[in-house]
Amino acid sequence: MDFSFTTEQQLLRDSLQSFLRAQYRFDMRSAVLCSDSGWRPELWRELGELGVLGAALPERIGGSGGGAVETMIVMEELGRALVVEPYLESVVLTAGLLACIRSERADALATAIASGESVATLAWSEPATRFGFDRASTTTATRSGDGWRLQGHKAMVIAASWASTLLVTARIGGEGIALFAVDCRTPGITAHHYPTVDGRRAADLHFDQVLLPRCALMAEPGIAQPLLQRFGDVAIAAQSAEAVGVMHRLFDDTVDYARQRKQFGQTIGSFQVVQHRLVDMYLQIEMAVSASYRVTLSLDADDRERGLAASTAKVTVAEACRFIGQNAVQLHGGIGMTEELPVGSYFKRATMIEHEFGSVDQHLARHARLERSAAA
Repeated sequence: MDFSFTTEQQLLRDSLQSFLRAQYRFDMRSAVLCSDSGWRPELWRELGELGVLGAALPERIGGSGGGAVETMIVMEELGRALVVEPYLESVVLTAGLLACIRSERADALATAIASGESVATLAWSEPATRFGFDRASTTTATRSGDGWRLQGHKAMVIAASWASTLLVTARIGGEGIALFAVDCRTPGITAHHYPTVDGRRAADLHFDQVLLPRCALMAEPGIAQPLLQRFGDVAIAAQSAEAVGVMHRLFDDTVDYARQRKQFGQTIGSFQVVQHRLVDMYLQIEMAVSASYRVTLSLDADDRERGLAASTAKVTVAEACRFIGQNAVQLHGGIGMTEELPVGSYFKRATMIEHEFGSVDQHLARHARLERSAAA
């Protein structure tokens, strides 16, 4: 199978790499994380102007008409630079879902995201939902006059601090889970904002009898639930690519450090045991790359094949993140967990990726369940 990129895809990678090298050095990132906002809105707009935000989105909403491979390319480079701006949450998930809905309002919201004019995020996580976007939701939407009344709670909504619009999953009676577009300024929404371990921003949201207009309903259960099920795997594919970028940086920094750090008059990279450890790290990255490619190329397959590829990728990438992160820190010694070197920050992001969108145990169980369904 040919895994080479097209000329346009390589240009996308090269231009994004060049932009991030100039605009997203590690010292610049550290300064932004210490600021009140925790991100750079001007950089978000620049990514929109460069066409990065719209690279994988349809042309009708201002995108370039790309797809999953373009998302993979962008996510890998964002991971390599440890970008905190919410490309996954706002572009891949929210704009991606809106683009699939294909309504006038959904397209307008997606267009604003693709241009960098606004940020939106998917509010789906609840303590009982675990990792499934389409799992049972305790947040409910009931009809109220000509509109809707929203009641419930969402936990750890990434990028809610920066968003102007929330795409909220909520259950409509016995019909199932629907999607609602909610303005963050709507009365009745209470948000508790906080930083995450890896430098992002999140919020716990409470919806107390929030009144919404009729047009807030973006997708009814019959449309929303299949989309949410698919986009759970889309999220895993995108984050797998990000993890590859994170792990490449961890590996490269560790190799450079092993070439410089001396013990007993020799660089530690000359010790055979260290060389063996670096080879093991490299092999883990290569397995993660293969899993990332497979799930990316399986997103348009049937539910079973896509699910198998997604769970395989999640398990492979999670185990690689743990192995490479821990070994990078150990080979750096105590300095690996300080703020002085980037490796500590990359290790934190790798650790978060390991647990997002489902644990290893959950995806092993899902993989086994899907295999059994084929044998039945």
